[in-house]
Amino acid sequence: MNTPNKLTLARIVMVPFLVVFMLTDLGGAANRYISLIIFVAASVTDWFDGYLARKNNLVTNFGKFMDPLADKLLVCSAMICFVSMNKLPAWFVIIVISREFIISGFRLIAAESGVVIAANYWGKFKTVSQMIMIILLIVDLGGVFDLLSDVFIWISLALTVISLLTYIMQNKAVLSDVK
Repeated sequence: MNTPNKLTLARIVMVPFLVVFMLTDLGGAANRYISLIIFVAASVTDWFDGYLARKNNLVTNFGKFMDPLADKLLVCSAMICFVSMNKLPAWFVIIVISREFIISGFRLIAAESGVVIAANYWGKFKTVSQMIMIILLIVDLGGVFDLLSDVFIWISLALTVISLLTYIMQNKAVLSDVK
């Protein structure tokens, strides 16, 4: 197993620890900081594994499938925790998770036809905005940062919808092949 794939697996392994520290008192008063460290470390591995895979020509089928799955697990798990913590409304998280299921299904349909749907910039912007939003919600500094968190919640929602529509419009030929 190459280094990018190991980083992807490490990100997946970090998810349960993130959830535990976000939703329990295991770390006491340090929970917020432990959660922040875990989330930032996992987010950095997302960038780093993709960089290494492309730079060193280590792109694998495992990485193509598991890297986006690891991202979805990380981001959606944190958002679900925020629903439990009353920091995000459930409808917001349902929209985000629905988008992820729709895109994943779309990619599976395309793959059956031999078409690979690569991530586009809207999807990347969506992921980055969600990660910034999650970091702001974990840090929870109050004051002006509450406003900044709210702004990133709405930016994330807008980019979630825009990226979904963009994927569908750019790849509508995939749907025309469905019988």
